[in-house]
Amino acid sequence: MADPRKTRSDDPHSRWDKADNPIYRIPPYYYIHVMDQNSNVTRIELGPQTFVRQDNQRVTLGPEKMIIVPPRHYCTIENPVCRDKDGNVVVDRLGQIKLKHAELEIRLAQDPFPLYPGEILRHPVTALTVVQSNSALKILAVLDFKDGDVDRAAGDVWLFEGPGTYIPKKETVVKETVRATVIGPNQAIKLRATKEFEDRDGNLRVTGEEWLVKQTGAYLPGVFEEVVDIVKAYVLTETKALHVRALKSFKDDFGVERKNGEEWLITMDDSEAHIPGVYEEVVGVVNITTLTNRQYAVILDPVGADGKPQLGQKKLVRGEKSFFLLPGEKLEKGIQNIYILGEDEGLVLRAIEQFKDGVSQRSPGDRWMIRGPLEYVPPVEIEVVMKRKAIPLDLNEGIYVRDIKTGKVRAITGATYMIKEDEELWEKELPETVEELIISERDPKSERYATKGQDSKSKTRDKTRVVTFRVPHNAAVQIYDYKDKKSRVVFGPELVMLGPDEQFTVLSLSGGKPKKNHAIKALCLLLGPDFATDIITVETADHARLSLQLAYNWYFEVTGKTPEESAKLFSVPDFVGDSCKAIASRVRGAVAQVTFDDFHKNSAKIIRSSVFGFKDGKVGSHLTFSQNNLVITNVDIQSVEPVDQRTRDSLQKSVQLAIEITTNSQEATARHEAERLEQEAKGRLERQKIMDEAEAEKSRRELLELQANSAAVESTGQAKAEAQSRAEAARIEGEAAVQQAKLKAEAQTIEAESDLQRLTQARTAELAYLKEQNIMEIEKTTELTTIEVNKFRQMVESIGSGTLLAMATAGPDMQVRMLQALGLKSTLITDGTTPVNLFNTASGLIGDLVPSKRRRREKKEEEEESDSFA
Repeated sequence: MADPRKTRSDDPHSRWDKADNPIYRIPPYYYIHVMDQNSNVTRIELGPQTFVRQDNQRVTLGPEKMIIVPPRHYCTIENPVCRDKDGNVVVDRLGQIKLKHAELEIRLAQDPFPLYPGEILRHPVTALTVVQSNSALKILAVLDFKDGDVDRAAGDVWLFEGPGTYIPKKETVVKETVRATVIGPNQAIKLRATKEFEDRDGNLRVTGEEWLVKQTGAYLPGVFEEVVDIVKAYVLTETKALHVRALKSFKDDFGVERKNGEEWLITMDDSEAHIPGVYEEVVGVVNITTLTNRQYAVILDPVGADGKPQLGQKKLVRGEKSFFLLPGEKLEKGIQNIYILGEDEGLVLRAIEQFKDGVSQRSPGDRWMIRGPLEYVPPVEIEVVMKRKAIPLDLNEGIYVRDIKTGKVRAITGATYMIKEDEELWEKELPETVEELIISERDPKSERYATKGQDSKSKTRDKTRVVTFRVPHNAAVQIYDYKDKKSRVVFGPELVMLGPDEQFTVLSLSGGKPKKNHAIKALCLLLGPDFATDIITVETADHARLSLQLAYNWYFEVTGKTPEESAKLFSVPDFVGDSCKAIASRVRGAVAQVTFDDFHKNSAKIIRSSVFGFKDGKVGSHLTFSQNNLVITNVDIQSVEPVDQRTRDSLQKSVQLAIEITTNSQEATARHEAERLEQEAKGRLERQKIMDEAEAEKSRRELLELQANSAAVESTGQAKAEAQSRAEAARIEGEAAVQQAKLKAEAQTIEAESDLQRLTQARTAELAYLKEQNIMEIEKTTELTTIEVNKFRQMVESIGSGTLLAMATAGPDMQVRMLQALGLKSTLITDGTTPVNLFNTASGLIGDLVPSKRRRREKKEEEEESDSFA
């Protein structure tokens, strides 16, 4: 069906404007607005009709479709027309339709109607609001009106509760939709009054007042009620109670008057579930405290019989028992176990207030000890200071104990001991170096076994235990008592146990090569035999400086273990450094008196004689230091190296020359032996060749004999065979000639075709192959060229201009250094007539080696490239 609002002007074939068309076809339920330009009055024309526009008329709207309001819908019209009591539209004397300006009209389901001139569709056609059950609309009156029998004033608010359909009015506005809150079991909702009113139960509520609604089901808040929160009930059990505090003076659910700030417990005996009121604050859930028959607890500030806390008092509760801690009560140290003491255990007790303990009167601060076996629960007047247990000690174990009254410290060893109430364990402090040496338990023989700075703090020492140290075999330890001002020396193997006032004597020895002071820390002194290595620098009579590495064998000569002899061992703090310095001074003095050649030939004799001296015309066997009975028994010369570079180079050249002479001799001997073996091999080869030729001649003679015999047999039957064969051959030849001619013709045809096809395919494949090969060779050559260029660029960049310059001048520089090493500044080699420069001679002998190798390498690369292109 065509749109009735279209006129002839809508036709694409029509070229004249719609405003020029005076004819308007108005379909049913359509309308137009026509304005008389003479009177400026606008009227409405309803369809169906055909309206012919006059010259003084203008269509201002339309054709427009009438507004259709379906059932259960509505719309809002602004500036509605005025109607009389019969429902007819009222017009003025000029024919203009009268309007209710600035007013609204709600129109419900009715027949289709047009919009008169001046009317505005403020709210389109909309479905009516359906209010469900358990919900409501909050309505606000914006104008005074009468709602049935109720007079509404502007600003009134009320609820339209469902289920129902809300019919809007022009005097009201829907503020919001209110939904009911479902109250489940053990739940309540907290409401707050937004205005003074009377609730549904008839209670007068003031603004800001809060209360609870506990009835199970759906609750729809009133117009002046605000849902603050949903409060859940606390379920109380036999092991849980509720700690509540009053926020205001009120009467609780159990009818008890509560004061502001009062705290109390609600247990299962009061209610199985409790919903806190609006003036109740839940401090927390209190769990029941259960004590077994082996436990006890001390309650601070217990609640008395009158329900008030007794501040500052204590109450002892012993199990078996279960109870809730009332508000204000707390456990002093939680639930504590009863002290069960064995035969080797005890408790140190202290009185914190005056009381009578049986027949004894205890004063505050008194200390005493009780011993097991027993069970003990301390009263509130007693404080348990500590629990002590007897310490079992072996013969090699001990502890330090200090009397807290006198301050005296003593060591207890080899017995089980329980510390008394007036005693305590005492910690013996040792120097950090001694701590490390004791904990590490290493054998300080020399620098090989005692490394300075080794981390040994991974272990910790119990400072209350008696310090023990195992003295190894053939070693000694010195211990000094600072209280008695005496020292003692213990020889190993032995276990040393330090007293409270005793300390180890720490040895600080030299170590390393050459020797450095304070490199080795040790507690025990090894008596040897052992060795020490040192590096010293000496200078000969002709001022040649040499570095000697010497090893000395030493031991301590202990003739008797008397205190005087024993203390003599520790009289020299650093015997290693002192002995090495003394020996080094002797060696330097002896070497300074001889030349380098003499020392090079007789180094061992010179050094040993300087250290041990001469006795009866012979070198001595030992050196004894009388200060500490240190005996040096042997000197081992491990290495002798010149310090000066020139001397070292000269010595190296002489050694190389001797090696070169030996090498040439061995090469000549090997060459002579190789020539001899070669001649012997050639003789054996010639002899074998002669024998092989003799065997070949013998075989040839036998062959000739067999050929003669076969020729005789062949001549006898040749004639007969030739006759028969000629006849048969003639017949076969005739038949074969005909067949051969046919087959030859066919074969030539096939062969020509196959040759032509084969040649064609071969030429095509060869051309494709050559083309692909040429392309691959071009790509290969391009990539190789790129690689070589990049390689050369990267080599030049990595080597650097400085390195290239050094490589370019390496040959002349090497020649100059070689001549300088020979001690020559300029040399001429001549036969008497023509002088030759030594630099050119060196260039010819040595410098041409590198260019010749380079030329061979370049030639080899050119041959490989030519082979690849071929």
